[in-house]
Amino acid sequence: MKKRMVVVSVLGLMLCATAMLSYAQGPEPVGKSHGWGGPGGGPGMGMMLHELNLTDAQKTQVKTIMQKNHTFMKETMQQLEQYHAAMLAVSGANYDANKIGALIQLQIPLQAKMMANHELVVNQIYTQVLTAEQQAKAEQLRTDQINRINQHLQKMANGTDTPPPPAE
Repeated sequence: MKKRMVVVSVLGLMLCATAMLSYAQGPEPVGKSHGWGGPGGGPGMGMMLHELNLTDAQKTQVKTIMQKNHTFMKETMQQLEQYHAAMLAVSGANYDANKIGALIQLQIPLQAKMMANHELVVNQIYTQVLTAEQQAKAEQLRTDQINRINQHLQKMANGTDTPPPPAE
């Protein structure tokens, strides 16, 4: 059970690291973003903003907010990348559960900081950039996303959400 928890944690951290790597390269132009999940990854912030049909002035405001956020988060992302490299050094053939556990504990507060900052940026865009009509549309998109998540959770609970077969 403990080994399974470590493996799941490592996979989650790798997923976060992948998102951070793409994010660390700077904000994408608002109209061209595919959201946090990439193409087809669901309505992330970029996808949601695209759905809201922002004006050029609003896109400039969002870009400014994102650039400020990028500068603020650069140090955190660099620390997480260092931990990710250290994690790779003690995984695979060099597997060391104790070192992996220690690295996970170091990453947790940094990931929490990134998540909190992401929500702050979303709030800044919502309150400082969007019109009342766009806010209503954003709330509808958020509700749709919550419903999709709940449906997926229900399928998982019922055992009807089976993983795809392995590629051959």
